[in-house]
Amino acid sequence: MCLAAAAHIVEKDRFAELGITDPRLASLVTEAWHRKAELPSLYGRFDLWYDGSGAPAKMLEYNADTPTSLVEAASAQWFWMEERFPGADQWNSLHERLVDAWRAQAALLPPGSPVHFAHTIDDECGEDLMTVAYLRETAAQAGLETEAIAVEDIGWDSLSHRFVDQRLRFIRSCFKLYPWEWLATDDFGPHVLDTLDNGGGTGSTLWIEPAWKMLLSNKALLAILWELYPGHPNLLASYLDGPRELATTTGYVTKPLLGREGAGVTLHQPGGTQTPAPATGPSCYQQLALLPDLSTPAPGAHSPTNHVVLGAWVVADEAAGLGIRESAGPVTDGYARFLPHVIL
Repeated sequence: MCLAAAAHIVEKDRFAELGITDPRLASLVTEAWHRKAELPSLYGRFDLWYDGSGAPAKMLEYNADTPTSLVEAASAQWFWMEERFPGADQWNSLHERLVDAWRAQAALLPPGSPVHFAHTIDDECGEDLMTVAYLRETAAQAGLETEAIAVEDIGWDSLSHRFVDQRLRFIRSCFKLYPWEWLATDDFGPHVLDTLDNGGGTGSTLWIEPAWKMLLSNKALLAILWELYPGHPNLLASYLDGPRELATTTGYVTKPLLGREGAGVTLHQPGGTQTPAPATGPSCYQQLALLPDLSTPAPGAHSPTNHVVLGAWVVADEAAGLGIRESAGPVTDGYARFLPHVIL
């Protein structure tokens, strides 16, 4: 459904609803979409509401560009299971699928140069660095030559008009844990667009994830999905022009079209007497589905709440594993705790 919605956005030229107003960027995303078979694409994470009662899981959002909590999901919880529950099982084939995905898509990479793996040094907690280091390891296990670099250390050679690393080697391909909306609009954004390899050597630098992932990592996707598949049991009603009936029926969540770790997300109960503050930018208004609180407070004691969200991982378009996070508040944020799972 998500890929069908992406195709719809391209075919109907609905880029402006995603906040993509630069015609050149829209054209390059369109080209990337039409040539997606020529472009390496690695992974993504669906965030799902599920309370275990038998009701269908509901899609909260899809991070198809820069998902994190990968190290915990792919590696840490597997070793936890082996130590604590030897002989048990887990929905987790992330590591094997990541290695296989790199190996299967190696022919799409520019030959004769390493794949650079970039993170931002602005990441204070180190999660981006660890995620990129882990993905680099999976690429190395697939037989690829790799090189680590910080986004801030990527240079521009004004003579050759190409991106270079700290050793002045051309960057022919780069996995970046850096959102496309930043990459395309930062100071070096025009150079990114000028040199973009959208498959088959159409430019001098190929970026992973590819530009067409901008269609999926934008919260506008939620509203377009609801428009195309109204009433689908795995979707929540979502709109771009306001909460509509949600304001008086189920309540709603205001989500910025672009954002990470719950930033800017606000919850609104139905029929509230206070007028909610207007959104600070383009937003999606999604049906309120409060994350289940699975805490079990002891009698007479105060226990922290545990609002649970499921992260369903996809690698190379195939379901690959589960990561569970729990938060003290109703919005999953950067302080969420990772909860390993086991199948007994």
